Amino acid sequence: MTQRTAPPLSEQHLDSRYQPSHGAAVIPDARPPEPRPVPVGLRPDPRAGRATVMENSAWVLPLQQEIGRVIVGQKHLLDRLLIALLTNGHVLLEGVPGLAKTLALKTLASCVAVRFKRLQFTPDMLPADIVGTMIYNPQDGVFRTKHGPIFSNLILADEINRAPAKVQSALLEAMQERQVTIGDETYALPNPFLVLATQNPLEQEGTYPLPEAQIDRFMMKVIVNYPNRTEERAILDAMATTEALPVPRPVVSAEQIVNARHVVNTLYVDDKIRDYIVDLVVATRPPIAASFNLNGYIQNGASPRATIALTLAARAMAFLNGRHFVTPQDVKTIALDVLRHRVSLTYEAEAENITSENVIEKILNTLPVP
Repeated sequence: MTQRTAPPLSEQHLDSRYQPSHGAAVIPDARPPEPRPVPVGLRPDPRAGRATVMENSAWVLPLQQEIGRVIVGQKHLLDRLLIALLTNGHVLLEGVPGLAKTLALKTLASCVAVRFKRLQFTPDMLPADIVGTMIYNPQDGVFRTKHGPIFSNLILADEINRAPAKVQSALLEAMQERQVTIGDETYALPNPFLVLATQNPLEQEGTYPLPEAQIDRFMMKVIVNYPNRTEERAILDAMATTEALPVPRPVVSAEQIVNARHVVNTLYVDDKIRDYIVDLVVATRPPIAASFNLNGYIQNGASPRATIALTLAARAMAFLNGRHFVTPQDVKTIALDVLRHRVSLTYEAEAENITSENVIEKILNTLPVP
């Protein structure tokens, strides 16, 4: 039998991500595990079974334990970061200072054996500080390309809203197309490539709100909340010292993540759940929102990019839970993080203190669950 290589993850293969063959049989749960993870493209069956999921997710628990040596609590945040790794999606973290947003991203990068760069966004930054530029060499009279720090696997864009619009726009091509154009040449970015950005809702003086076009390129916007009292006490016991923090060690490779992504792409999504995802996204748009008593509150709804992101994120959630199929609860669990930054409200909604979270929760509570 001739082996075929799995196609790379790109926009050209979106259909195969969430449209598995209806004629294929599901691999039974009793299937014995193979000696090592094998990309799904080399398997005869296009759908992943439970044994395949468990085998390719063996690195998840060690990664969570290693991150837990540094980060106390914040399970919601860490789960969303793992979903981003599994779906090749960018994440925007928002929360007040001191909630370990930057520390969580740096710890994750230290646990994954890939290249990592941290960018501190400031008002005086230039686009060339991120993507690179052409430098003239007077010795031979030739312009040479100097790549910027964006040519890494994980990019931490710290306080991304402190840089002006021209700097923020330098990330648009990189985030969507995984490439950068410098001069008249276009350079591909390494795989995997993720932008993990942070911003805080305080100190709005001297900040530049992210444009809608860039916000939509983030797969998820995660709100980081305060820890509870038990977690706060654990933080006190672990961090109230002048000694250096534990240094996490790499426990997962880029190859393992890519193999896991192939498995995530093949998790079964029933037609009823697909329709539920589409109905959920369509309900955020003004014409349909009227049937949910939201008329006049929504200015712009979620784009088809949200439909794709919600499907992939639900698959990743099922993968983290050791399942080879997606349930409606997977969709509801991740829906708020995928949709909250894609639904813009009218002045009427703001005047009544209605947030995008309130709108999405009302839709989730009203829409029939399959």
